[in-house]
Amino acid sequence: MILGSSHLQAQKKKPAPAADKWKQQAKQDLDLQYGYYKDIALRIWDYSELGYKEQKSSALLQQALKDKGFQVESGVAGIPTAFVATYGTGQPVIGILAEYDALPGLSQQAIPEKKPAEGRASGHGCGHNLFGTASVAAGIELKQLIDQNKWKGTIKVYGTPAEEGGSGKVYLVRAGLFNGVDAVIHWHPSDQNTTWVDGALANKSAKFRFYGTSAHAAAAPDKGRSSLDAVEAMNHMVNMMREHVPSNARIHYVITSGGKAPNVVPDFAEVYYYVRHPKRDVVMEIFDRISKAADGAALGTGTRTDHEIIGGTHDLLINNTLADLMQQNLVKVGGVNYTADELDFARKIQAGLGFAAPPVASAGEVQPLNKESGETMGSTDVGDVSYTVPTVGLQAATWVPGTPAHSWQAVASGGTEIGTKGMMVAAKTMALTAIDLLMNPSELQKAKLEFDQSRGAGFKYIPLLGDRAPALNYRD
Repeated sequence: MILGSSHLQAQKKKPAPAADKWKQQAKQDLDLQYGYYKDIALRIWDYSELGYKEQKSSALLQQALKDKGFQVESGVAGIPTAFVATYGTGQPVIGILAEYDALPGLSQQAIPEKKPAEGRASGHGCGHNLFGTASVAAGIELKQLIDQNKWKGTIKVYGTPAEEGGSGKVYLVRAGLFNGVDAVIHWHPSDQNTTWVDGALANKSAKFRFYGTSAHAAAAPDKGRSSLDAVEAMNHMVNMMREHVPSNARIHYVITSGGKAPNVVPDFAEVYYYVRHPKRDVVMEIFDRISKAADGAALGTGTRTDHEIIGGTHDLLINNTLADLMQQNLVKVGGVNYTADELDFARKIQAGLGFAAPPVASAGEVQPLNKESGETMGSTDVGDVSYTVPTVGLQAATWVPGTPAHSWQAVASGGTEIGTKGMMVAAKTMALTAIDLLMNPSELQKAKLEFDQSRGAGFKYIPLLGDRAPALNYRD
């Protein structure tokens, strides 16, 4: 929302102390609390709970916020592990996003060699144990500064489950939980320190299911109609279609069910598809063509088909006004310096990557702001938030430089102080950026003007996943 002139005049009547003083205090406070937040992050790393199943992780973050005086509403938007924690009164209203879901199939110990952890099959290959903790840390620090300085303003920490394919934030947006928020701040683990200006790919996903007729595959094959044949026929058509879609589109699939025994014609099969592109309209067009391929595969194999939309996210709307502000603060915070033991860990990780990695010392650097790179990242449900309220994010070096996301190496780094020290870079940068917004509402006015121009006149938000209920069991 645009802050009224009376609000700005009220701010001018009360000359605030220099923001740098409070930024310095925020950094010192967070340094003093490092051990506390490290413990939270490593506990969530150990939980490694999948999307919409993050009961212990969500409860731990909620309790940390409650202990510091936040009012926490849990189970929002029909999602048991989602929450909104609120502190303060009046404007501006600053939101901070927190994630905490892990990935399946990435169990790993916190060591520089591939070795699964006993007792679990999942792992934090995208560092969301660090993500959620840093966001909570920034929110709590801002609360303490509001108390000390009697600032007007409201902090909202959003617990957002199931970013990894479950589109958790979309349901929060759809439920109107970001209405009235002036700006949203987020971050993401990475192998470098940079303000996020590269955008993201819009994404739509679904599970396509085929239903056939079982029969003995040798004695009575003519009596059967194979659902697996239908999946393979669909996949073949989609793979031929790749030549006839924009070159920057991405289509991925896995066969999640293909039968149980070779001598039984499968009467059920399922394939899970993602479609991505920088523009959401193109995603929708390609997805419709894939749906027609499923219909054709069913027709040709004598089976029937249906599909369930699992997720859908917008591309990421970049706000350069807020990005400039965040970059200044990221430079003030700086990067991560490794101890001798961490350097040894990092070199062993890099030796096993199989390709040339950036210098280890780059974890201690802040990359220049590059608004002309033209690159886009993976997909994120932050995109839907960014089309609802001005949004800004950063990446912090929580992984050894060169480490790809969704890898065992990322899981390993996230369970060490390489990860938790990078997490604090993010916490500090988010807190410092929010201080600027609390003390200088004119920046919010500029960001809102840019936001309105970027969305365009007459923009209407429509979630790509439609009106379906949260896919709470999508990982089953």
